[in-house]
Parts: sequence; C-alpha cells; structure tokens
Amino acid sequence: MEVDTVDVDLQGTSPSQSQAPNRRTVLPIDDEHPFDLDAYIAGYTGRTAVDRLLHIIPLCPAVAPHALKLAVTHIHSLRDPNLYQAAIAAYEFAAAAPDADLPPVAEVCLIDTTWLEETARKNQAERTKLEVELKTYSNNMIKESIRMGHRDLGDFYRSTGDYPLALKHYSKSREYCSTSQHVLDMCLSVLELVIEQRNYAHISSYIFKAEAALESASANAANNANNPATTAPAPTKKPSPERDQVQAKLDFAMALSHLGQGNYEKAAVSFLKVGSADQLGDWISKLVAPGDIAIYGTLCALSSLSRPAIKAQLLANAVFSLYIEQESYVRDLVQSYMASDFKTVLELLARYSTRHQLDIHLAPHVGALTSRIRTTALVLYLRPFATLRLARMGAAFGWTLDEVEAAVVRLIEAGEIEGRVDSRNKILKARTPDPRAELFAHALRAGSEIQSTNRKLLLRMRL
Repeated sequence: MEVDTVDVDLQGTSPSQSQAPNRRTVLPIDDEHPFDLDAYIAGYTGRTAVDRLLHIIPLCPAVAPHALKLAVTHIHSLRDPNLYQAAIAAYEFAAAAPDADLPPVAEVCLIDTTWLEETARKNQAERTKLEVELKTYSNNMIKESIRMGHRDLGDFYRSTGDYPLALKHYSKSREYCSTSQHVLDMCLSVLELVIEQRNYAHISSYIFKAEAALESASANAANNANNPATTAPAPTKKPSPERDQVQAKLDFAMALSHLGQGNYEKAAVSFLKVGSADQLGDWISKLVAPGDIAIYGTLCALSSLSRPAIKAQLLANAVFSLYIEQESYVRDLVQSYMASDFKTVLELLARYSTRHQLDIHLAPHVGALTSRIRTTALVLYLRPFATLRLARMGAAFGWTLDEVEAAVVRLIEAGEIEGRVDSRNKILKARTPDPRAELFAHALRAGSEIQSTNRKLLLRMRL
C-alpha cells in the first residue's frame, strides 16, 4: 500500500488524495480498518449501488471478488449493458496489482452474453418506440404530450447510462412546461442526474431554478385557496409536507455541491439543515444513505466550524442526531473532539479512513478534511499555553517527539500559531504580546484615523 508518509506519520490517516498517475492506491481492510461490504452496500439501490461497488473493486482487492458478484447482481436489475464491461474492467485492474492474488473473472462470475444481447435489443426497441411517440406528439403540436415525451426519453437515456442525451431531453422538456410544478419536476430529475454524474458545479444552478419554481407553485396554490370561485385551471395545491420534502432534497443537493467543490464550511451548514430521512423520500438509498449524511456533515463541521457552533448546530440538532445514530463512531468522534481528546479523534479518523476513502463523494476530500481537523486540534490544544513541553503534547496526540516538532514547525510557518520551538530542550514557547505596546499602537492608529476624518470634513466645508 502506497501512502503519503507525512499523513501516516502525523495523522495516522488513509492514503493521500493527490497521488501521481503512476501510483496505485490500495486500501486495507483488517481489524484496524474495519469495513463490512454487505452491510455497506445494503443501504443503496439501483445505479448508486453499482457505482459504489465499481469504486470499491480497484481500491480493495481483498473484497474485489465479492464486490464483483454484488455488482453483477445489481447490474442485472438495471438496463445498462456498459456497466457489465465496466465492472469486469475494474476487477481486471485490481487483479493486475503486483501483490494481488485474485482469481480470474471467469471463476468469480460468468459473463452472461444472453442478458447483454437481450438487454441491448430491448433498449433499442424502447428507444425507437419513444422516439416515434415524441415525433408524433411534435407533429400534432400537443404541448403536454411533447413535454412527457422528452421526460420519458430523458428517463430512458438515464437508465441506459447515456447522461448527455438524458440531460438534453430533460432540458428540452422545460420549453413545454405549462405549470411551476412541471418545472420543479424537471429540475429534480436533472438534480438526480447530475448527482449520479458527480457534476457538482452544475447542481447549484438547477437548485435555484427549483427554488423559484417551488415558490411560484406555493404562491399559485395560496391564490387558488383564497379564490375558490376562480375558473382558470391551476395546479393542485401542494400540502406542506410535500413542500418540506422538496426543500429537504434541495438542501441536500446544495450541501453535496459545496462538498464536491471543497467549500467545507458552507457544506457543513447545509448538511446540518437537511431534513429527516422521511423528507428525503426516494433519494434515500437511491442517491445516499442516512449514514453518509452523518459522516459528510460531521467531518465538514469539525474541519470548519468553531466549537460553540458545533455545539449549537450539531449536538443540539435533533434531526441530525438521528442521522448520527446510523454511524455510532461519528458520535464518539464528535464527543471526543468537544472533550479535547484529540488522540481519540485522530485514532477514529485513522480507523475509519478506509470507510471514508471508499465513499464516491467523500473520497477526493478525505485528505483535506483530515488535515484541517488535525490543524484545528493542534491550535486548540496549544492556545492556553505560554510554554509547553513537546513530550506532553506527544502524549496527548499519540505522536513521537520528532512528529510533534515537525507538526508544530509547520503550524508556525503557516501562521496558524505564534511562537518558536526550542529544539534542544523540546519546548514550545508562545510569543506573548506586550499589552502596553498594543495599547500604544492602537492609540496611534485611532489618532491617525481621527486626523484623517477631520481633514476630510474641512475639505468638504471649503467646497
């Protein structure tokens, strides 16, 4: 297993994300890095389950054969033959590792050529049928039928893995939407599509469109309720729970967009606002599992929010606490952080690093999130001390003297803390500010500001 030596020595975490193209990442699964594949994948259905299994196969040769069997089982319930080839290619890549001792594909699963041919034939027939229907609707100029035709074609291309054409037809249906509810349905379909693609940059634009459509639909429903005698056709009044369900989906999509783009503070705030699993409805298992929301929100919060904010927004959040119950170690992680037990925090991050690296949304950010949590923990630990022996700090974090010294030096160089290290005696001495000098400098700045203000006032009076 090739890892970033700095991360392993100082953090005890998983492999670094920024690896050279010729380096191969292999994640361990053992007593120190537990991971139950069956329990993990049971929380997902459909294409999300397959995508996650395809992500796991090349990273964990230890479970690659079982992951391939599960992937083939899920693929047979879908209609995308290309996933079959992708699963086999991922397994062959894992088997090509120098230290991998994996059985050949033929011994793990049989290539069902009959299913491939039958699925391709059915897809071609379904595609022809939908295209003919859409052409008929277009010739007859039936607006609602044209919208439904584009929607059905978008659903078809999405199920067969042709995302560009799916997005094209979903977007085309926007031209034929006659109500705000139609626009909202289109936006939610596109959001599911771009989340499956992990195209985080385009999520926010469709969220804004969906929010505008949601407000418009609610306003129309309210007007119809106040004017029951109106004869104009109007969309059916949406109950409040349905609105909450849509808003919960939009909040989750926005949080995932921020996470994907590395905006961890905004992602933390958004994840902590996500509604309950019941409000997310069919997106649970279809796109995400409740435990994922707990992990995403907690890691983003610990890496970017202050401790008072974590206490107020995370620990006191009754809805998010239900998500945390899905992953027991997440609560231990938060409690250890709030109790300043940073050694346990880093041990938990190292223990579940494989779990984090195997998540398709979280994997690119594990290194950055862990580094930020470690840096914050170091700053919080050092803040109360004017002088501190590095041996004491090493005991608190479970590091050697050399590791502690290297970490502290990096913090000083980065400007996170002010101080200097006595390398001979292994002591950190914080730079204590002189209050009298600070007061004198503040008085000089205030005097200069007052002088500048008076000069501007005199200039205006002369004008």
